[in-house]
Amino acid sequence: MPIMMSASSPGASPSVFTPPPASPTPASLPVRAIPGYYGWPLVGPLSDRLKYFWFQGPKTFFRTKIDQYKSTVFRTNVPPTFPFFFGVNPNVIAVLDVKSFSHLFDMEIVEKSNCLVGDFVPSLSYTGGLRVCAYLDTTEAKHSLVKSFAMDILKQSSTIWVPTLISNLDNMWNSIDSDISKSGSVSIFYPLQRFLFSFLTRCFVGADVSVSPEIAKYGPIMLNLWLAFQLLPTINIGVLQPLEEIFLHSFAYPFFLVSGGYNKLVNFIEKEGKEVIERAKTEFNLSHQEAIHNLLFILGFNAFGGFTIFFPSLMKALANDKTGLQGKLRKEVRQKSESVSTLSFESVKEMELVQSFVYETLRLNPPVPTQYARARKNFTLSSHDSMYEIKKGEMLCGFQPLVMRDPKVFYDPETFVPDRFTQARGKELLNYLFWSNGPQTGTPGESNKQCAAKDVVPLTASLFVAYMFHRYDSLTFNSSGAITAVEKAK
Repeated sequence: MPIMMSASSPGASPSVFTPPPASPTPASLPVRAIPGYYGWPLVGPLSDRLKYFWFQGPKTFFRTKIDQYKSTVFRTNVPPTFPFFFGVNPNVIAVLDVKSFSHLFDMEIVEKSNCLVGDFVPSLSYTGGLRVCAYLDTTEAKHSLVKSFAMDILKQSSTIWVPTLISNLDNMWNSIDSDISKSGSVSIFYPLQRFLFSFLTRCFVGADVSVSPEIAKYGPIMLNLWLAFQLLPTINIGVLQPLEEIFLHSFAYPFFLVSGGYNKLVNFIEKEGKEVIERAKTEFNLSHQEAIHNLLFILGFNAFGGFTIFFPSLMKALANDKTGLQGKLRKEVRQKSESVSTLSFESVKEMELVQSFVYETLRLNPPVPTQYARARKNFTLSSHDSMYEIKKGEMLCGFQPLVMRDPKVFYDPETFVPDRFTQARGKELLNYLFWSNGPQTGTPGESNKQCAAKDVVPLTASLFVAYMFHRYDSLTFNSSGAITAVEKAK
């Protein structure tokens, strides 16, 4: 699922972009033993787990080891581990620069079977007893069928995507306006989740959530709990230690804790998504249960979960900006489209700054920060300055928030530069924007694991931004990121 170009200040022009230095060819790079070690059994993994979650946090954990080993490729342990994750191997080879990380996309040398979140696989009960597409390798016949189904869902929804988005944005911002007038401030999180659930369910399932008051009201909460209980052993929350380590990271949570909500979502999709389910069965040869649970995973995990992380990052970037970005975005939006009614995928493609702002947010805040792949065979992995021998079966782990700050690719990599991806040289950097489990210039297909919505996600985010700046001249945020005031468009 990054890259950049820019100047030393957030408002700098991309015209000062300096191309990254060319890496030596693999043949000229020295072969180096992979530095790092896993430590004593139990002790080493537990020590790394405590550093990862408690003493350092993921970003500092990896950055400290880069400094320690003078290498962006090294051996380490990652959670989950000890005491109650029997059969889960925490040993990985970290790949933390753009060049080494890109090996995760080469399906000839790596495989993706059961390694969505490392060697840990949540109980299959969370997905109806089935291995859904995210856990399948590209060589498995079912992967091709489900990936094609996912891409077809996007294709079939293309005619209603934008009007459904606009309609639901109207409802969300009307609610936010009302809340601001009543209480003086509002967090966007809960209105955003209600908007996303309604919008995505209509586009993916073909269903109106209002036909079920319970699903309309509690559906987002059901999905939040379903996501959280699957992934808690791998998520850094960063509060209330050591209770977090004791109760959230020491064992996997059983499915029965969220089974009631999940089964209600399954029943809703089975009843209201009959047309999509039938298409999955007749055109893609999926069973009834495979269609339902893969559709729910695409809706809840990939789409709802991803946008729930991504859109708040966009708002946070606006809230933190001190360079007049809102005015620049507003000007471009209104120059390129006359009104909300004229917004479309084609119109936002003409909004260079808006798209760059979206890409820059994806670079620094990728919705899925960690990617894994297992070596399909022995191969030689290259970083910018060395080569390493990888053995079949070894697990590779990439942490994107650091990969996307690779100083050999992105100028001033720690700085949020809204116009980094503008103009011809900026667009070259899209070759290294990896948020979608592949480069932004790549093509999702049955033979790879790149997100089927690689293009739809940034375009939808651009529409989200464009809508805001047609509706408002400006938004004001407080220190916690809540919206405290909006100035309606004149």
